[in-house]
Amino acid sequence: MCGSVFPVFLGRDMEAWAELQLKNLRVIKVLGKGGMGTVLLVHDTCSDPSAQSPFALKVLHKSSINSVDAERRARWEIHVLTRLSHPFLPSLMGSIETDQFLGWAVPYCPGGDLNVLLHRQFDRVFSPTVIRFYLAEILCALQHLHSIGIAYRDLKPENVLIQQSGHLTLTDFDLSHKLTPKTITTVISTTLPTQENLPHARRNFIRWFPDNKKRLKKAKSARVSPVSRRKPSFSNGDKSNSFVGTEEYVSPEVVRGDGHEFAVDWWALGVLAYEMLYGKTPFKGNNRKETFRNVLVKSPEFIGKRTVLTDLIERLLEKDPTKRLGYARGACEIKEHEFFRGVRWDLLTEVVRPPFIPPTDKGDFTAGGMDLSDYFRSLKSPPSFPPSPSSEYQRNISITLEDRA
Repeated sequence: MCGSVFPVFLGRDMEAWAELQLKNLRVIKVLGKGGMGTVLLVHDTCSDPSAQSPFALKVLHKSSINSVDAERRARWEIHVLTRLSHPFLPSLMGSIETDQFLGWAVPYCPGGDLNVLLHRQFDRVFSPTVIRFYLAEILCALQHLHSIGIAYRDLKPENVLIQQSGHLTLTDFDLSHKLTPKTITTVISTTLPTQENLPHARRNFIRWFPDNKKRLKKAKSARVSPVSRRKPSFSNGDKSNSFVGTEEYVSPEVVRGDGHEFAVDWWALGVLAYEMLYGKTPFKGNNRKETFRNVLVKSPEFIGKRTVLTDLIERLLEKDPTKRLGYARGACEIKEHEFFRGVRWDLLTEVVRPPFIPPTDKGDFTAGGMDLSDYFRSLKSPPSFPPSPSSEYQRNISITLEDRA
């Protein structure tokens, strides 16, 4: 009989969680570390002894610095995860809590994040066709979040993970915020012309997305970490006045402190699209102050001939949120842009050949590692687990800002 110490509850349905025991969980390796604790790759030695289905366990040490704020954000993320049901968003697999730790399990994405994939490209940029695929899936994920009243507020390449299937999923919801959903209309998508003259492997992908072989030159990308300043939200629930996000992705209304709503995610989508196209973000300055000044007054610079993609980016990076694409009718308005013409939104999940499919890891996950309970006891002397493949790209710098007066 498998041992038990503390229970972990698994399952999307809060009322139908299956029980898993802490003593049975074995740490395979550390996937990452950050302000919200440590992310571990774990498997259940009782139900999955050969580690065929490992999962990610995010663990927060309650005695860490700023633990009260971190614990509040962690519990909020767990709450958000219980509400998600979408192919491009994670679901809560389970949670665990002791006097020292709070942990929650989510599906493991072996493909790393979009930042890693971007840096692996020869010129560190994506083609417009690949950008269209990834933006379409991110757009659908944001649409679902907004429909349940959640503003994501932390869209950036590091928070876009690649599933084993090659499809995307967003991660890290501790900076998200509850807002009142807007009433939007549904967009009617159209099919693409047939591509019978294309090889079968490419035809499967281009069935959903028109081809575009033009590539633009890259510039070295820059990476920063989340910045958070808290202030009470507006009482009507339609806007938040928190200063939260990532420097190069933060919107003008957040910098000004005017209050913000779902349009901050459309701004971030524009910054992300720009970075995927050029390999750098559009407003990065030599320091934080210059970056924020650029966000407020600088227009994005485009290289070469204007395209439907640059038009989309420009309209998403509108300084006035009320004039920004997506403000009036949300994701439906963005889906109607010419850049997405021909995309079959209802068939995105059926694309079996995305631009990148992670190789199947055939390593022995059962070798090495340690029991999760042993890992907890060893945190004062961190164990030497194999690092995440993306660790060489993690160049985040911790930044602390004083609360607004």
